Amino acid sequence: MSLDSLKSSVPDYARDLRLNLGSVIDGSGLTPQQLWGTVLATAIAARSPIVLRELALEAQAHLSPAAYTAAKSTAATMTMNNVFHRTRHLLSDPEYGTLRAGLRSNVLGDPGVGKVDVELWSLAVSAINGCGACLDSHERVLRKAGVDRESIQETFRIASVVQAVGVTLEAEAVLGE
Repeated sequence: MSLDSLKSSVPDYARDLRLNLGSVIDGSGLTPQQLWGTVLATAIAARSPIVLRELALEAQAHLSPAAYTAAKSTAATMTMNNVFHRTRHLLSDPEYGTLRAGLRSNVLGDPGVGKVDVELWSLAVSAINGCGACLDSHERVLRKAGVDRESIQETFRIASVVQAVGVTLEAEAVLGE
């Protein structure tokens, strides 16, 4: 299955998702590495085997081996960080915010690709995982690096569509309709 096959597998009741999947990928203003790294990282974060299998193949065709691995590493590390930081933020006791995290995130410091790309991917994964603290942190770093709001929004547009396609296709698989 290709990207076109994935789009055609979206049911008619979710036609907007099919159209949006095409537009966020085909009409993106991100660099190819930023785009396909975002697609891969969000496909991992979306937890849909169908979407991950198909989009990973497409991403692999567009990314260098180093960028492909960096996007996977970013998704893995950000999932851990999102759960941790979201939980600290949601707990009413502010003392948790003063405790040492004690979690390794070394790959984010030296991912093997540009820091801006990893920050974009991190923000997109954080959007799916709903970590406001991580979203704010990555958005600040990106804005400080000179990334415009349109590019930042592009990554969470991709995240929203990939997540929605994954949820829809998984629901269809369970419902068997």
